[in-house]
Amino acid sequence: MARIKVELPPFFSFSTRIPIRITDVNYGGHAGNDALLGIIHEARLQFLQDRGYSEMNIEGVGLIMADVAIEFKAEAFYKDIIQVSIGAHDFSRVGFDLVYKLEKTQEEKSVTVAIAKTGMVCFDYVSKRVAALPESVSLKLSCPH
Repeated sequence: MARIKVELPPFFSFSTRIPIRITDVNYGGHAGNDALLGIIHEARLQFLQDRGYSEMNIEGVGLIMADVAIEFKAEAFYKDIIQVSIGAHDFSRVGFDLVYKLEKTQEEKSVTVAIAKTGMVCFDYVSKRVAALPESVSLKLSCPH
């Protein structure tokens, strides 16, 4: 069976730290796949906010997630602090990809917990239609801060 392989961007332009909460832990004793998706969502909102945007307004248009892929690499546990690095790339006429690298520190080493990608599409929530990506967005999202 073919496995998903997320291609890492040339560089990550944003990073944040998000703790694993007790509500993120599933019956297996580790952070569940749904919790990691929630962490990715939180990191994306922080990234957009850092750039002066929100999911509802990037230069006058909104964003909608068209797809998501997650490669699970290692378990994360309650109280682990996840370092989420984000890079924006593969810009098109109507959207772009965000790639996330989730890491934790274990025994003084960095361990990759997951690598993920979300396909983001510009969306006009009033007309309920795909919208064009504003020209200045790709530069603003891909530059380091």
